[in-house]
Amino acid sequence: MDISVLGAGNWGTTLSIICANNDHNVLLWEYDKENCKTIKEYRENKKYLPGIKLPDSIIVTSDISGIAQYSDLILFVVPSKHFRNTAKLAKEFIKKNSIIASAAKGLEHETHKRMSEILYEYLPDNKIVALSGPTIANEIAHRKPAAIVAASKDIEAAQLVQKVLSNDYFRVYRNDDIIGVELGGAIKNVIVLAAGIIDGMGIGDNAKAALITRGLAEITRLGIKMGARRETFSGLSGLGDLIVTSTSKYSRNRHVGEKLGEGMRLKDILSSMFMVAEGVETASVALELSESLNVSMPITKAINKILFEERDIAITIKELMNRSLKDEIS
Repeated sequence: MDISVLGAGNWGTTLSIICANNDHNVLLWEYDKENCKTIKEYRENKKYLPGIKLPDSIIVTSDISGIAQYSDLILFVVPSKHFRNTAKLAKEFIKKNSIIASAAKGLEHETHKRMSEILYEYLPDNKIVALSGPTIANEIAHRKPAAIVAASKDIEAAQLVQKVLSNDYFRVYRNDDIIGVELGGAIKNVIVLAAGIIDGMGIGDNAKAALITRGLAEITRLGIKMGARRETFSGLSGLGDLIVTSTSKYSRNRHVGEKLGEGMRLKDILSSMFMVAEGVETASVALELSESLNVSMPITKAINKILFEERDIAITIKELMNRSLKDEIS
């Protein structure tokens, strides 16, 4: 197939390598012209994925019009805050029979929309797929085994993406619950910030296990209220992604939380990073959704206080622990 990958961060670069390794023709679009030049020169994304050579068959460009020739499958792998602008840029070059897949894990701040909803705005005639799951790019780039989910209202489109990406180190499952798959991938980043705080404060493994479990419970509550299926959140795009990003040294959101737990201020943490921690942007959106839908999300609410009100973390944790006692399952 002729495949375009929009976004040359660590995950976009890794997906382009997977596609090339699977004998597809690949165009990798990088918005940053300087980084594009560097990738071309060294056949390596030194900024986002150092040490991994790109197959010679991957064409790297900063000209988005090239996707018109690489249009069987188009993968959007850009941060959520740049997603709409990228869709606007790409729209005129995308054919109606192209399959479109989003690999971004976030929610749009202004509209609260999932990435597939933004794609449907600009590309209403195309089949849309969402990719999500436990995907630490560095590990997959080194061909360490991993599994993800391709979700779509159109199961044939999900099956196509499944076949295109799967190989002996990267396994793709399919799901028709695109709402649940996208929400799990996006909102888990908020809980991961809390997991990082636990690590930074040295609170312990029991606290982290409880946090992951109860975090998943509130993600699931919101997801069901928004039309997702409960079982999706027990799968790769829910529990699986939450586990890996809460524990991995490569997790950007866990890193932000860890530094907060160590006493750093949010603005200083973010200014020291060149990659995006989606959980910071998603936290306020998740809280606004929960309040508008009357869904209890105490961890998400606490994280918002810590991020945007600079609330004392130790006091916030005590408030969480001292809430009224409840039944676990309800």
